[in-house]
Amino acid sequence: MATPAKRTNDAIGAFRFKVELDGLLVGGFSEVTGIQSETEVIQYPEGGLNTYVHTFPKQTKYPKMVLKRGITQSSELWDWYDGVAGGKVKRKNGSVILYNNGGKELCRWNFFEAYPVKWSGPDLNATGSGVAIESIEIVHNGLKAIFSK
Repeated sequence: MATPAKRTNDAIGAFRFKVELDGLLVGGFSEVTGIQSETEVIQYPEGGLNTYVHTFPKQTKYPKMVLKRGITQSSELWDWYDGVAGGKVKRKNGSVILYNNGGKELCRWNFFEAYPVKWSGPDLNATGSGVAIESIEIVHNGLKAIFSK
């Protein structure tokens, strides 16, 4: 019996992921946003050329990445932010790792020289039943996407 061909273009769920900081898994996050890279361009019209405008790359920017998770007894994220707020910036390299349904790593986005610039505690409501969520916003100096084979 022949084995089915491996399909590499199937869509992957966005709910199986982990975050590493300096090679250590720092807990399960419920949400990560800001995995982005954008290259600004400059447009240069050429006289006598009316069919298009020349476009040249200028500068690449990386927006803040936001990590959200349920509050735990670990103060690791708060301590990292508190150090920065106190003037002791500790930069860390990290990765956001995406897994398939079987738990195999599909890809990772490595980010470099990151440090937190904002920490947010949970919104508390005595009449609700939601999870207490903390978030931390980090800035970084670049992304590199690595796709598993």
